[in-house]
Amino acid sequence: MSPDGWHLTEDVDDFLARAGDFLRSRPVLHTIPLTVTRALSTRGAQVFGDGDPVFGLLERAGKVRATFFRTPPCRLNLTPLTPEEAAGLATHLADLGHSLPGVNADHDTAGSFAEAWQRRTGVSPALHGRERLYRLGTLTPPEPFPEGRGRVAGEEDRERLMLWHDAFVTDIGGTPVADNGSWADARIADERVTLWETPDGTPVSMAGRTPMVAGQIRVSPVYTPAHLRGLGYAGAATVEVSRAALAESAAVVLLFADLANPTSNGLYQRIGYRPVADFAVYDF
Repeated sequence: MSPDGWHLTEDVDDFLARAGDFLRSRPVLHTIPLTVTRALSTRGAQVFGDGDPVFGLLERAGKVRATFFRTPPCRLNLTPLTPEEAAGLATHLADLGHSLPGVNADHDTAGSFAEAWQRRTGVSPALHGRERLYRLGTLTPPEPFPEGRGRVAGEEDRERLMLWHDAFVTDIGGTPVADNGSWADARIADERVTLWETPDGTPVSMAGRTPMVAGQIRVSPVYTPAHLRGLGYAGAATVEVSRAALAESAAVVLLFADLANPTSNGLYQRIGYRPVADFAVYDF
């Protein structure tokens, strides 16, 4: 335990035993740590990268107040912190010799941590992007709805899923996964990617969803090849995968949208998604 109350571990099961109730207490704002730690616990530490993950929890008066995790080579992910707590964590991680590529958190926390990291290390943060978290209200299919149908991706779609996921990560400036093949295999096995295909059977868009944890499912990723955009395919795929999430009896269906893309933000709101909170991503 650090003087500031932070406890660090590389054991995801130990982390969840101590912080699981806290994460489940606010499943909407904690959607990323909930889904990532579930994947790490069930599929192993190498699912997101090629290094050992690290987890942390902040305790006050015997209760968990906040958490973080990092799966190298990805950025640090934080639950909401006060500026003082963010500064304490930045100092603690720097003193331990951690080298961070960036931070991802709600808007205020990310900004506070980025400023504290700069003060402590001299490394200047650069805003990578801003995202808005949405929660599904009443699902409303867009009009007009494109011709075609949705279907669950199968083994015959493996290569396409690999290529599309790699292109999606590139488009958003994200950190590539260690193995796109493993990413595709896991989602095919769990039937967690929905394809929208035209009447002749050509896949034109995909939308995935996370496994349900703490009653919430997050739609991710949503991708349409550039030459097929603007035809309503992404909206159709998102509607279909949202229906699949509701059919699993999810109490909450969520998704993130890049605030630099007004088209996608407008689309999601038209089909029933409502804003919850804004997040920011900084590179160091």
